[in-house]
Amino acid sequence: MSQPCRALDIFLKMNKLPYEPILVNLGKFEHMTEEFEKLNPMKKVPVLDDGGFILTESVAIFRHLCRKYKVAENWYPKDDVKRARVDEYLEWQHVGVRAPCALYVWAVFFTPTITGQASSPRQVESRKNSMIKACDDLNDIWLKNKPFVAGQELSFADLLAACEIEELVLTDYDPREGRPALADWLNRVKAETNPYYDEAHARINKVAKKMVTGKAKL
Repeated sequence: MSQPCRALDIFLKMNKLPYEPILVNLGKFEHMTEEFEKLNPMKKVPVLDDGGFILTESVAIFRHLCRKYKVAENWYPKDDVKRARVDEYLEWQHVGVRAPCALYVWAVFFTPTITGQASSPRQVESRKNSMIKACDDLNDIWLKNKPFVAGQELSFADLLAACEIEELVLTDYDPREGRPALADWLNRVKAETNPYYDEAHARINKVAKKMVTGKAKL
């Protein structure tokens, strides 16, 4: 259920990097236990254990893997200008897309699901406005006149961006509507990374479908 974990999962499989996935059940708050805190004091996922080297934060993990292992160059180009464009998005996305989309999903799905109480209409409206701006920025700025957010080739920036946008499936908002560049880009990312893209999003899509019957569970 973690967007950055999904992005890394797709990346690892696309590059055929052997790894052992360890399930951390966020719905049962396993990331809040003392045992998990020893791995990551921030109590968040993902966490990488690379032969005893513990690393947190998805972007740091991605960059580490690209430096240490042989991966397809499009993910994090060696060319300075191309790499700078990927870095530009990676640095922006934390507050530009991740926070607005995640906070809106929390307001309309996770908070009611976990607490049994609806978020305030004012909070929902405020977060929705921020989320809409994030989707507009992706469509109008980052995807303007180019197929991917950092240029002409698929990169890790696209995986992070797509996984954040896909999170909105847990709400009643369709980010594709009225945004042709964003819609085409999502289809493009999915086509280039399947079957791993669909595999990574299988659970969240299953939860979204159950929302229709009112039986959604984390």
